[in-house]
Amino acid sequence: MLTVRRGDPTSTRRHEQSRSLASEEGTEMYAIKAEVSDPGATSFAFREQKTMYGGKKIAAGDTIFLFTSENEGGSGLIASGIVTSAEATPKKPGVERQTPRVSITIKRTALAKCRLGRSELKPFSDWNDGRPETELNFKLYRQATDKIVGISDEAAAFLREFF
Repeated sequence: MLTVRRGDPTSTRRHEQSRSLASEEGTEMYAIKAEVSDPGATSFAFREQKTMYGGKKIAAGDTIFLFTSENEGGSGLIASGIVTSAEATPKKPGVERQTPRVSITIKRTALAKCRLGRSELKPFSDWNDGRPETELNFKLYRQATDKIVGISDEAAAFLREFF
């Protein structure tokens, strides 16, 4: 079971249901926010990315939505894809608290047809309203760091509307 932090817009029960539905389909859904040097590339590689909200469970075959980091000059959602490889970064010995990190490669399956970034998601800040827009705002933009996050089926369905 994924532990949901206080204030997370998805309740534990709904998140468990979303995960079990995704697992039954044989894939889980993720989003990554990261610096991207070539947004038009057909494949992407990201080394030692920070993970949050279940992102450490990402595996080959999972669906992922790619957001370019607006802190690095990006514009938000640019592509969807399939994870072709995922490898956990070993923890450093002697360091007590470490955020799990993962290296992944992605094969792009579609380019976003319209913009979805921080400015479009910012109005959705009632963390308990259950909306997919709020979930994405919370998980991707509440903290400025680049990261891989697990997302609900509802959030994935919402993101598919942009392709």
